[in-house]
Amino acid sequence: MLFSSIIFLSIFLPSLIILYFSVKKSFRNYILLIYSLIFYAWGEPRYLSVMLCIILINYLAAILIDKNKNRKIILICDILLNLFVLIYFKYFNFIVININKVLKNPLPKLNIIMPIGISFFIFQAISYVFDVYKNEVPVQKNIYKLTLYISFFPQLIAGPIVKYHEVQKEIENRNESLNNIYLGLFRFSIGLGKKVLIANTLGEVVDKIFMLDIINTIDYKIAWIGAICYSLQLYFDFSGYSDMAIGLGKVFGFKFLENFNYPYVSKSITEFWRRWHISLGTWFKEYLYIPLGGNRKSSIRTYINLFIVFLATGIWHGAKWTFVIWGLWHGIFIIIERKIKIEKYDKKFEIFIRHIYTLFIIITGWVLFRAENMSYGIKFLKIMFGISKNSKIPYSVMYFLDRKVILALLIGLIASVNIFKLNIDKYYESKSFMRNILLNMYSIIILILSYMSILSSTYNPFIYFRF
Repeated sequence: MLFSSIIFLSIFLPSLIILYFSVKKSFRNYILLIYSLIFYAWGEPRYLSVMLCIILINYLAAILIDKNKNRKIILICDILLNLFVLIYFKYFNFIVININKVLKNPLPKLNIIMPIGISFFIFQAISYVFDVYKNEVPVQKNIYKLTLYISFFPQLIAGPIVKYHEVQKEIENRNESLNNIYLGLFRFSIGLGKKVLIANTLGEVVDKIFMLDIINTIDYKIAWIGAICYSLQLYFDFSGYSDMAIGLGKVFGFKFLENFNYPYVSKSITEFWRRWHISLGTWFKEYLYIPLGGNRKSSIRTYINLFIVFLATGIWHGAKWTFVIWGLWHGIFIIIERKIKIEKYDKKFEIFIRHIYTLFIIITGWVLFRAENMSYGIKFLKIMFGISKNSKIPYSVMYFLDRKVILALLIGLIASVNIFKLNIDKYYESKSFMRNILLNMYSIIILILSYMSILSSTYNPFIYFRF
């Protein structure tokens, strides 16, 4: 079920809010749990059992770790079991295809369909067991509360990845207030607008361009339009979903940490990863980079650890070589920046050059991320940078840029760098009655426009569902 679907906006969410605040506090976790399971089962009922099995496995593992001397062995076994499930559903066919190419000895390819959001809820399950192992949180003996943590619908299928120690207290007892409801719904409306009005509009252009026969039909101008539109589509699609998830969490008394912080203003790839998909970056830092040794040993060991983390980051995104190369692409520049200490170059002109360099690396990487395969991605980049040229182009630039797209592109470029420094929490916490009225009107207008757009269009994808 999509947050931007009619059934979610018209039936699921209103009925949940009404029912949730109509019952006693002692029943509210159960209401959220039931609705979360319905939410997940709506798209793929048969894979609900996979998620429930993952929850049960990690529930038992944490109890064993809490009471057993062989804690480390149990932790390793639990992590390996979680990764085995993830590899089977997400990477098995990819592995088989590549083995067959190398050995020329065909292995059977199974018809495996990946459960939606499996990377997110498995990472959350691992973080819980790891937190118990490190004695950062007490073991959760109430399986219903653990199930709510992992299956809570706002962050279930596309994040942000919420670590158990971040919400443990709120699962037990949380602050629910009228102000949080207003603030949460406002944040949700902003995210919905990002997704429906900007990401969907630019996404149609991206699909048109990336589905063309690039060898014969596009020039460097069209290629750059496709790359820039995709960079904005991906940001507003994913950050919009994160806004909606954070807003919904706030409605029900949960405080999820921010997942994006205007990543396109970054002046290095290192800074970009502090601002982009923050929950994934911090997860890999806490549960992979630091356990590997982080930067506490030699420089060579630090570079190896960074290489492993970004290799894992690429693999996490999907079973394609384009994702692997994209992860390594970022990892290589992270290592280079650490070696040359890029952040010491802090003069105005140096900062400007760093910003241009960062956007160049990011946009180039997104082309590989979007491409169906490496061959297509390389050909696209060659056209972008004028290395390959087509003599006869059947499409003009304006074929892809109508008024609606141009407006979405301009708003996207402005909003992605936060020129107006909008701080939603600060504005809502102010005691200006008129300001709050204007914010409410603004959110209602966004909701109406988004709703009209959803009703009038069948184009409503969500990129990160496949991860």
